[in-house]
Amino acid sequence: MGRRPTALVTGVTGQDGSFLAEQLLADGWRVVGVQRRSASPNPWRIAHLGDRLERASADLLDLGSLLSVIQQVRPDHVYNLAAQSFVPTSWEQPLLTGEVTALGAARVLEAVRLGWPQARVYQAGSSEMFGLARGSAQNEQTPFHPRSPYGVAKVYAHHLAVNYRESHGLFVVGGILFNHESERRGEEFVTRKISRAAARIKLGLQQHLQLGAMDVRRDWGFAGDYTRAMRLMLEQDEPQDLVIATGQDWSVQDFAERAFAELGLRWQDHVRHDPGLLRPAEIQRLCGDASEARRRLGWAPEIDFDGLVRRMVRADLAREGR
Repeated sequence: MGRRPTALVTGVTGQDGSFLAEQLLADGWRVVGVQRRSASPNPWRIAHLGDRLERASADLLDLGSLLSVIQQVRPDHVYNLAAQSFVPTSWEQPLLTGEVTALGAARVLEAVRLGWPQARVYQAGSSEMFGLARGSAQNEQTPFHPRSPYGVAKVYAHHLAVNYRESHGLFVVGGILFNHESERRGEEFVTRKISRAAARIKLGLQQHLQLGAMDVRRDWGFAGDYTRAMRLMLEQDEPQDLVIATGQDWSVQDFAERAFAELGLRWQDHVRHDPGLLRPAEIQRLCGDASEARRRLGWAPEIDFDGLVRRMVRADLAREGR
């Protein structure tokens, strides 16, 4: 038997890492997930993968540990999904966000350059890089104007990925992914906060839900659809950065309305406005134009907004019911 294709995934215990690892394993890949040795174990998203998922210890703050893993694993694909990814935390901890999200990406790229430059690298970007974007929808030509330390850190990582591609000849792509959610989303993110609260209120476990801005609009897709796009980007003949999005935007109120209605509840009866949850610099609307990804990759989302909300609410209802 020949050598199985191998993927190295940082941030494997996160939402995206778990879906990506699951999909790669299903297609016969060897998948090595990078975890910090000092990190508290948080394996619930990948527990079902068992020992099919290999583990390696490294830290985005330590180039030596990353280089060692790269040289040992010799991956075909490297997916850098690790980051301090919660936007509100980036105002509270801007230096940590820069160290992990920006310079962490720099260390991954440098480790590949030094240790195994034939690897193809996916660098996770974000719609938060656009920030105060002009126009009705953002595409690959839209200028960046980030409005949070997280967005700024992602812009640095994105431009550095381009630089390593152009300066060192590495096969590096930047995926500019708009908001993507699932039942594996962290409970601090607004979509999961809503789906979980709706389930708990239905079950009589809580009465109210505190939310900040209800009129903010985002382009929300399903995380499993977006991780499919990551892999397709690394399987192209030439590296190119691409926007991945649904092309539709919805408000926080839209999400809450559908989540509560899924359980026969009225959101107005349970949602309370909390000014303390407002961001220092809010982005009112983000909506992506993924026509280039559709053309180049043949990619399209399979789960729509209503299907996403339904999936999350049903999963939380089952989880909270247990």
